[in-house]
Amino acid sequence: MSADRSAPLLEAQGLRRVYRLPRRALFAAAPRHVALAGADFALHPGETLGVVGESGSGKSTLARLCMGFERPDAGVVRLFGQDLSRLSRGALAALRPRFQMVFQDPWGSLDPRRRVGWSVAEPLLAQGVDRAGRRRRVDEALRQVGLAPADAARWPHEFSGGQRQRLAIARAIVTRPALLVADEPVSALDVSVQAQVLNLLMDLQEELGLAMLFISHDLAVVGAVCDRLLVMRRGEVVESGPAARVLSAPETPYAAALLRAAL
Repeated sequence: MSADRSAPLLEAQGLRRVYRLPRRALFAAAPRHVALAGADFALHPGETLGVVGESGSGKSTLARLCMGFERPDAGVVRLFGQDLSRLSRGALAALRPRFQMVFQDPWGSLDPRRRVGWSVAEPLLAQGVDRAGRRRRVDEALRQVGLAPADAARWPHEFSGGQRQRLAIARAIVTRPALLVADEPVSALDVSVQAQVLNLLMDLQEELGLAMLFISHDLAVVGAVCDRLLVMRRGEVVESGPAARVLSAPETPYAAALLRAAL
């Protein structure tokens, strides 16, 4: 973990996201769910920022907005100094190699009908990397996540859950991004495998100089890998600060309850 206090790489100001829910009666007003109610944060190059909260706290919605998968109803997300909501689809696609996402379920990143080398290489197709270049980059990414280049010829079902998450991470770093958004990347894994994947992410951050937005429901997990923490509840940031301070002396009852649950 490291924290570079230069200009923010990723910045959010006043993020608000409201979802319309199905009507309960024909002429009734459509109910609304406020998933985010004004989130603010900044993530600097080389830093890991943890976002922690229970299910429904808004943390995954925050991740989708930061990735440009959805647009906020209010507020702004700036990535590399650019307002994501003002970018055209083409401009966002051109920027995409510089920020990648690791999901909770690695199956979402791996096509079961393709050998894993194809899935890892797929993000390079949009960059126009030729076949030989894709092969070199895939070999490099597989080595970086602790797998062998020969594994590119295997099928997704031949790997364990932890290995599939390594493949998903390889796919995310193959474009050589500056930012990883990791949404519950270890929560589906066994405890022993969780530690291995967390150590891998920390090693990659150091080796590649990555910034990371790390999302989890487990305060102990984010505390182990993050420089700073945001604690979210019901769409709002209720506490933020250096990870060591939040873990040792939480200022809000909610953060204290999350900490007790993690012990």
